[in-house]
Amino acid sequence: MTLPLKQPEMIKQMQFIDLKTQLELIRPQIDAAIKRVLDHGAFIMGPEVHAFEKQLAEFCGAKHAISCANGTDALGLGLMAKNVGPGDAVFVPSFTFAATAEVVSWVGATPVFIDSLEDTYNMDPKSLELGIKQAQKLGLKPAGIIPVDLFGQPADYDAIQAIADEYGLWVVADGAQSFGASYKGRKVGNIGDVATTSFFPAKPLGCYGDGGAIFTNDDDLAAIIKSLRVHGQGSDKYDNVRIGMNGRLDTIQAAILIEKLKIFPDELIARQKTADAYNEAFKDILKVPHVIDGATSAWAQYTVLLPQHIDRSKLMSNLKEAGIPTMVYYVKPLHLQTAYKHYPTATGAALPVCENLSERVLSLPISGYVGEDEVFTVIQKLKRMIQI
Repeated sequence: MTLPLKQPEMIKQMQFIDLKTQLELIRPQIDAAIKRVLDHGAFIMGPEVHAFEKQLAEFCGAKHAISCANGTDALGLGLMAKNVGPGDAVFVPSFTFAATAEVVSWVGATPVFIDSLEDTYNMDPKSLELGIKQAQKLGLKPAGIIPVDLFGQPADYDAIQAIADEYGLWVVADGAQSFGASYKGRKVGNIGDVATTSFFPAKPLGCYGDGGAIFTNDDDLAAIIKSLRVHGQGSDKYDNVRIGMNGRLDTIQAAILIEKLKIFPDELIARQKTADAYNEAFKDILKVPHVIDGATSAWAQYTVLLPQHIDRSKLMSNLKEAGIPTMVYYVKPLHLQTAYKHYPTATGAALPVCENLSERVLSLPISGYVGEDEVFTVIQKLKRMIQI
């Protein structure tokens, strides 16, 4: 009798951000939540949207949480509510995703690009002051600042707010990557005149489509944002009192996010555990992320700064062959990109730190579901490749 050949054991493919394991964990709750929406049929602004907004506000301590279609619309609604327009200068980091500067252009204002700090990757307050002076030289009116909480850590809001106060500027805190983090006793969502976040699937708290939210403690501003979100409607949907947009969050996505918010605190703990392991393993051979005193990170990405002599493309290729996915955020700063290179920078020329970062950063796998064996594999293989 011939015995069948033993099948090789299936090896789980490492994910850069593991959404599959999360779905397996909560699939029954997700299916039930979607079914409830299908059953009641209120697909736009249904009861789950209002329930989710209430839970979001409670989670971060903000008075108002207003859901919307995506994180870009969240920023756009914030600027529209602040009446930003032509002649206004809005100060944004260059080392970030395009959405932060894109919305400034939407409303006809001018983005002024600011350099980054090498240790946190966030906006450099000293460069911000230079940028304000540069805008004034160009005849622009300094209006506001959009710091970005890059890779999950809040920007240094005390330093930024002090500059904002000195020049009479508002602050819109872009927390697309940092929801769940905190800064000196305040949670993301409860920082700045307005705060925003994104529920893009790969974000720390993500839905299964697009979604976003705006946060504020200002009652009047909240009322304006709610109006702008639905075409600028007034007392009823056919009495439009301002120019707005169609920026509503789908009810199904709200229902999904309600279930995901329930497990979010545990996922944040798991992300921190992975980041701690990486920090300990790589602190002597790589420049690991520095979290400022009094802050926590949601670890949307775990991003290291490679030594100058390392060929990043070759390293990524070698890691891929070893089964380890990596990413680069961001390959090119905004002020060097075709659509944005005609806008001013803080220096009037180069932004050396963010240009250097773009050539040397590397992001490693992290989520709420990276197993200890996977962390060990990443550490062992990357250390060996770096030290060759």
